[in-house]
Amino acid sequence: MQKRLSSLATYLKNASKVHVVTHIDADGLTAGAIAVKTLQRMNKEYSIEFVKQLDHLVVNRLQNENHELVWFTDLGSSIVNGKTDLSMIVTDHHVCNQSSDVSFHFNPHLFGYDGSYQLSGAGATYLVSRTVDEHNRSLAALAIVGSCGDLQDRKKGRLTGINKEIIADGKKEGVLSSRMDIRYFGRETRPIYKMLQYANDPIIPGVTGRERAAQGFLKDVGIPLKDSEKWRYWIHLNNGERQKILSAIAKRLLSKGFGHKVTKRVIGEVYTLDQEIEGTELHDAKEFATLLNSTARYGQFDVGLSVCLGDRKKALTKARSLLRGHRHNLVEGIQFAKDQGIEQRDFVQFFHAKNGIRDTIVGIVANMLLNDEETRNDLPLVGFAYRNKNEVKASARSSQFLVDKGLDLSVVINTAAVQVEGAGGGHNIAAGATIPKGKEEEFLESLEKIIKKQLNF
Repeated sequence: MQKRLSSLATYLKNASKVHVVTHIDADGLTAGAIAVKTLQRMNKEYSIEFVKQLDHLVVNRLQNENHELVWFTDLGSSIVNGKTDLSMIVTDHHVCNQSSDVSFHFNPHLFGYDGSYQLSGAGATYLVSRTVDEHNRSLAALAIVGSCGDLQDRKKGRLTGINKEIIADGKKEGVLSSRMDIRYFGRETRPIYKMLQYANDPIIPGVTGRERAAQGFLKDVGIPLKDSEKWRYWIHLNNGERQKILSAIAKRLLSKGFGHKVTKRVIGEVYTLDQEIEGTELHDAKEFATLLNSTARYGQFDVGLSVCLGDRKKALTKARSLLRGHRHNLVEGIQFAKDQGIEQRDFVQFFHAKNGIRDTIVGIVANMLLNDEETRNDLPLVGFAYRNKNEVKASARSSQFLVDKGLDLSVVINTAAVQVEGAGGGHNIAAGATIPKGKEEEFLESLEKIIKKQLNF
């Protein structure tokens, strides 16, 4: 693996100008930022662009632009075996074929690691950066933000695999720390009741999705909601108060039959960026990732990139404004999907948002819905949204339970997409595809057959 990383580092050292192409989610943004920072420190000329999907139109355009070297981050594995004359290197983590094991391609799957939870696109890019120059270990925090944005801690309740090595780098550099704590989103930036109201993985029965119930839950436990007329946050609580809440959540989950395995998921390893200010969106890795999603998924790539590169003034102010809109859109998206109704089949469930939810966030909505108290989690969930007048985005999400039983959404989605003249891929627990408009029914029928076969029904 180190030999391959050295090979990619040599490609970079020998190039005078590099064009970076990366994905539009938090993992892609941090991967792109690590690439840019690496090139800046090498005093290389560079340019960068963000793409929703690496299709033939993008590849053909890049080929016609005659770049000296294209660096694909958080995507690119899908074209390694394609017919292209591009001079490129690839640092990706999505499922790939062993036949793509070539000198310019780094992907954890080629070396026995699972890119779904053991290394992200940002992590793969970081490993190349670190190989270029040991001083780039200071970029470890960005790599972990990417991993958290990619939900790589979901399987074990903590980051594992090569991610652990990156965490160790970050700790040595003084840019990152980890500790065991409640895993729910919003420890630093949401009032406690809001954190519980939006809690998922696992949901809190009778509390998740209900503001008054969340407030009542805390009052019953004896936790004041405010301190001197100001809302209290998780970071404001003492250890005794935190333990009371954790015990009450565990008791409720167990009483509702969730079992010890699910209950243990409430607590896990969390990651903070030590050089950022406590109580801000940038201090917690998951919240940093959500901030980035609120920029790139709305076409404001330069804003998220600037924040990653250190702009704590204009870009951060703009990102926070976008974050407020992003949260609003997610709440509306979830409600829109519920109003439309989630249709259930034998082996899959789905909703079709059409133009009601942006194609860039339909996957996030699907993931949140799958963790909703009202949604079945024993079936994978597919969210459809129009991408343009001719294409539909299909985003699929699964529970870890189904993955453990043998479900691999990357294979399911890619196979079904190809059968309807589309393209797709991703991870075993989360995958996406772009298919022709009007082919949704045929696509769903294919999904059913493949899922049935994978799960041996």
